[in-house]
Amino acid sequence: MNHIPVLLKEISEYFDPQPGENFIDCTVGFAGHTLSLLEKNKPDGKVLGIEIDEKVLEILKKKITNERLVLVQGSFTDLKKIAKENSFDSINGILFDLGMSSWQIEEKGQGFSFRKNEPLDMRFGSKASDLTAEEIINQWPEEELIKIFQEYGEERYARRIARLVCQTRQTQSIKTTNQLVEIIQKAVPNRYQHRRIHFATRTFQALRIAVNDELNNLKKALPQALEILEKNGKLAIISFHSLEDRIVKIFFRETAKEEGLKILTKKPIRPGQEEIDLNPRSRSAKLRVALKL
Repeated sequence: MNHIPVLLKEISEYFDPQPGENFIDCTVGFAGHTLSLLEKNKPDGKVLGIEIDEKVLEILKKKITNERLVLVQGSFTDLKKIAKENSFDSINGILFDLGMSSWQIEEKGQGFSFRKNEPLDMRFGSKASDLTAEEIINQWPEEELIKIFQEYGEERYARRIARLVCQTRQTQSIKTTNQLVEIIQKAVPNRYQHRRIHFATRTFQALRIAVNDELNNLKKALPQALEILEKNGKLAIISFHSLEDRIVKIFFRETAKEEGLKILTKKPIRPGQEEIDLNPRSRSAKLRVALKL
């Protein structure tokens, strides 16, 4: 399990963890950021790590034994409730890293990758959603498919892909990633298949966002994070596509107008070339940080 946390140095600089300070990692994953925080806030600072994927949490619990780390299986949409249930207060920083780990993409077998033949599931965890990508692809009306491919995937050939999906499913169920990739390949022009970004990327992204209701979940969580932060506590969000980044940007701007926070990153922080070379998946990461007033 080779997990490289994104923008680790930058998170550390903005949070500047001190001994005894408490942090929440709302997307703890394989604890790259969390371990760094625990190293700096010792001997008595704590981290509350929230993870929606129960398989990830199982692996993490075997990997880390630290009494200052409180691990909880759940969604960050319940952030306020989780913090209260675990008597976790005096919170100096809250982090959301909205990226997926390489393990989830490559090892989990949930259909996140278009490079492997897997079932079209795409749920972050079995409790994360009752909805699967297979259900969306086989049951949602054509207009709904067009809408999510356009809005969540920003896919220019959304109509052509949705139409061919609907034609195909009349004669056979679409159950695997390979079947879907073949449909997308037939639907898009030849020149579109030879771009730097794989031609299935945007459709797969759109389905994942729809299955896990990612954008609405972020909108629900941000006000909770601000509410439970201590005064002068910091809120940091690493996003990986423009839709998430837009939500964070608008939330920061509107709250700053009401003087609820001060934006510390005038423009989003991006990884440097050295980090991108080491971890190509970090390329699209954007970090925004704000201070609670």
